[in-house]
Amino acid sequence: MGIKGFTIFFMLLAILFSFLYIPTKLILPISNFRPIMNFLNVQRSDKPYPATFAYLISASKGDTGRLKRVVKALYHPANYYLIHMDYGAPAAEHRDLAEFVAGEPVFNQVGNVWLVEKPNLVTYRGPTMLATTLHAMAMLLRTCNWDWFINLSASDYPLITQDDLIDAFSELPRDLNFIQHSGHLGWKLNKRGKPIIIDPGLYSRNKSDIWWVIKQRSVPTAFKLYTGSAWTILSRSFAEYCIVGWDNLPRTLLLYYTNFVSSPEGYFQTAICNSEEYKNTTVNHDLHYITWDNPPKQHPRSLLLKDYRGMVLSNRPFARKFKKNDRVLDKIDRQLIKRQHGQFSYGGWCSGGTGKMYSTCSALQSENFGVLRPGAGARRLKTLLTRTLSERNFHRQQCR
Repeated sequence: MGIKGFTIFFMLLAILFSFLYIPTKLILPISNFRPIMNFLNVQRSDKPYPATFAYLISASKGDTGRLKRVVKALYHPANYYLIHMDYGAPAAEHRDLAEFVAGEPVFNQVGNVWLVEKPNLVTYRGPTMLATTLHAMAMLLRTCNWDWFINLSASDYPLITQDDLIDAFSELPRDLNFIQHSGHLGWKLNKRGKPIIIDPGLYSRNKSDIWWVIKQRSVPTAFKLYTGSAWTILSRSFAEYCIVGWDNLPRTLLLYYTNFVSSPEGYFQTAICNSEEYKNTTVNHDLHYITWDNPPKQHPRSLLLKDYRGMVLSNRPFARKFKKNDRVLDKIDRQLIKRQHGQFSYGGWCSGGTGKMYSTCSALQSENFGVLRPGAGARRLKTLLTRTLSERNFHRQQCR
């Protein structure tokens, strides 16, 4: 076969694969996505808010109640929300969430809350957790324009309003990545770096634990391993780098972390700290308030009323983890995010006039679209960001 024959063959092959490719859909298909400004018919700039966030909120079996609560607490018309309910959850829970999203008038009016229509089976401590995060990033990059990507679970909760978060981040460079990390693996060297595991969720529709391989492996020499928190705030630029991987490092690391225990605690850390282009954009902080038992157990300690003061004094915008409808959540609603039962957190988009707060925040005030009313939460977060990004702390704590 000559060169011309090979050319025709590969052209036909490419056409065949294009027919086989079926992109993952959202409950609201991307083809029906309408930019928020056109939908609201507000004659303003394309980006009326100074900073925007894309959220992935993950949940599993039994999480529907607290997932609905955290979505309402986090909601803001400036942002985008992608909800992933584990494939292993009962069909009734998937339907319940679909009805929740479809039945909320504000979600329908703005069009910025979606469910993953074809969810993934997620194995605890397996790479399917990481795959789901990358999957969500890819969909959100394709669908909408945002500045930072935030991954949360149904057991997380905000400690400030979204107006506070937007206001505090509006002053930051858009290339910053909040990734808590360390190159000193310690006990994780033998518990994370050397073991080899297989995640059945990569090839099975039946929920099961990861499989452990008897043989262990040596530490890589082609790149340095880093570890840290699975909860991150990533810039759009770095998110694109992880998806596109134009220098192949993200793909190489993805293949390596396929057999790695708790890969979400290492993939982004290792990717950014081994990248000459992005390693100087890291902020060594996950902006979460989390407490652990001593010695640490597999999961962090559930936060209670006795932890409330520590959460506030930490100046952090998020905390985890919480039990369903714990009393401390009610106190956070009342005192920190000004949220009435079943309604949204306080924000300029749904409030009354200047200095006035409605008893409920349940509907979009179209004339207030683009209005921010930050409060004490913004001041607390700015204090934390100023300290974290100071010349003394910022570069000294990068990729060590």
